[in-house]
Amino acid sequence: MGITQSIRTALIGAGPRGTSVLERLLANWVPSGPDARLHVDIVDPYPAGPGHVWQPGQSRLYLMNTQSFYPTIVPEDPELAPPLAGDTFDRWREQQQRHPHPALTAEERAELARLGSADFPSRALYGRYLRWTVEQLLSRLPAGVSVEFHESTALSVRHTAAAGTAPAAGIGRRTFDVGLEGGAALTVDSVVLAMGHLESRLNPEQRELKAAAEELGLLYLPPAAPADVDWSRVPAAQPALVRGMGLNFFDVMGQLTEGRGGTFQAGENGALSYRPSGREPLIIAASRRGTPYRAKAALAGYYPSAVTLRYCTESALTRFAEAGIKPAFDHDLWPLLHRDAIWAYYSTLTRSQPGALLIDPAEFLRALEESLRPHAHSAAKWEDAVDSVIAAHVRPAHRLELLGLAAPLAGRSFGSREELDAAVVQYLLDDARRSALGEDDPVKMTIGALHHGRAVLKTAVADGGITDESWVAGLRGWFESFVEGLASGPPALRAEQLAALARAGVVRFVGPDPKFGVDRTAGAFTASSPWVGSRAGGSGGTGAGGAQGEAVSAGVLIEALAPANRVAVNESALLEQLLGEGLVRPRLMMTVEGVPVQTSGLDVAPHPYRPLASNGSVTEGLYVLGLQLSAAQWGTAIAAEARQKTGPAYRSGQRTLHDADEIARDILRA
Repeated sequence: MGITQSIRTALIGAGPRGTSVLERLLANWVPSGPDARLHVDIVDPYPAGPGHVWQPGQSRLYLMNTQSFYPTIVPEDPELAPPLAGDTFDRWREQQQRHPHPALTAEERAELARLGSADFPSRALYGRYLRWTVEQLLSRLPAGVSVEFHESTALSVRHTAAAGTAPAAGIGRRTFDVGLEGGAALTVDSVVLAMGHLESRLNPEQRELKAAAEELGLLYLPPAAPADVDWSRVPAAQPALVRGMGLNFFDVMGQLTEGRGGTFQAGENGALSYRPSGREPLIIAASRRGTPYRAKAALAGYYPSAVTLRYCTESALTRFAEAGIKPAFDHDLWPLLHRDAIWAYYSTLTRSQPGALLIDPAEFLRALEESLRPHAHSAAKWEDAVDSVIAAHVRPAHRLELLGLAAPLAGRSFGSREELDAAVVQYLLDDARRSALGEDDPVKMTIGALHHGRAVLKTAVADGGITDESWVAGLRGWFESFVEGLASGPPALRAEQLAALARAGVVRFVGPDPKFGVDRTAGAFTASSPWVGSRAGGSGGTGAGGAQGEAVSAGVLIEALAPANRVAVNESALLEQLLGEGLVRPRLMMTVEGVPVQTSGLDVAPHPYRPLASNGSVTEGLYVLGLQLSAAQWGTAIAAEARQKTGPAYRSGQRTLHDADEIARDILRA
């Protein structure tokens, strides 16, 4: 059916999610006549396309966490309206290598010249791709469409008040007034909240550390987007504590080493060494595990082709819904993925290291497969059956301890910090070695199975697909941090670089379960681990108030963390206004004890995603896309996945583009 009225919509946020909605609006626009009009207002203080996070001018040391072949901003699904312009990042990369755009800088051309499909691009270059996409879209605007950019911050969104009528939430379709910084306002028919990463209020401990820093003249750098931080404030040759060893840690590491003129060099045996510039601080790294995320394996695609899910499949998980069952994560879903992880490990071990077995490999795999059959044993006993097969037929040194993969230092104590540092370096080099083996390493293929499974689970758990209590305690409670530490790590080169920095004395480590504090007498931040030092592992060492090991101190504490993605604590004038006036509300979920807890995202009604007002009604004409959907979807931060040449195409890969398409079509139906 054609469009019969002129439409004006506002996109709040001009990063990848906002750009996706713009692209889908243009692709779905079918004017009903020569007078039909679509006007799109795009509001963001940052340039459209890259937005805040992907600015092309940022340091090229900041890398994406996916390879060139992975991301796309335009859909490739034949069920959706074809894009008017744009392409996947990888095809754009190839195009620019053959015919560089005149606007590309010398740095961009140099990176493109050496960037392969399986390499990790800089975030800056991805931002350039996003900007190119917007430029291409604007050059192909359909008849009747106009786009206006407002380089400003949206401060409020309210229903337009009729004469003598106060604004009210959830009362049906009405126009909105979008208040901008500086006093301007836009009146529109609909609003899309595609706000992306937002700053966040500090938690109580962080506020105490910040206050202590101000009082004692220390430097405290709170959670932030790495490109927003002035790293020159960190003094050279002085200790700097870094809390967090996830992906942001490697951004910090790069800026304080290579970013200050240090260089890595490969020796004749391929081992990296680091030549300091003399301007580095002494980086003292700390995290709950005591080690960074495991590095990615060297693979030809995003998922290992040697791993095929046998148990946690899309069809298996669909059967729960078909039977009218709302599964629980720990009871119903994790046992399926757990089986896949076990099979991936031992099938790879059998293929690559047959000497690890005590019987014929084929016979072992038959016995293992029988023990893994979902209906061969009761839910409580299948793991015992598997353990019996493994105990009888696999040499002890080669047995899988799945949960231990994410905590390689668990159960160990260290008499000195030197002993700890040596253990972390050994772990890093072993992990990099395994990454290089790719599909021939059992550990990396176990992680590959978890990575496959995560893509399947994203669809299964979305929109209330699992029970509230298992979302809170299972999926987000333990599994998320577990699988991220294994499957969301950096390129293997980063692990090798960190090992080289530790050997050069530029990086040291605190140890597992660190405790942070402030020594007011010495005027310094402190950190210690109960597992390191003369009292390591002593009585009470693992509990609150237990023995703490050898402490380290520094005048700098860096939070290597992204700001918390929780709508209730995000520092956004717009979000605070929407929450305060009841046009949106956070999602509440019930724990197993029957206690309501506030989740990280907005309460929404699908599809398309529209927020629920404080009274529970749908706020029509208002839409949500991206990070603020984190209570309805799991894993909202990653880019959309381009269709791979080989391997599976999971439904979750282009979920965000489908969400954008649903929003666009609903806007155009208004």
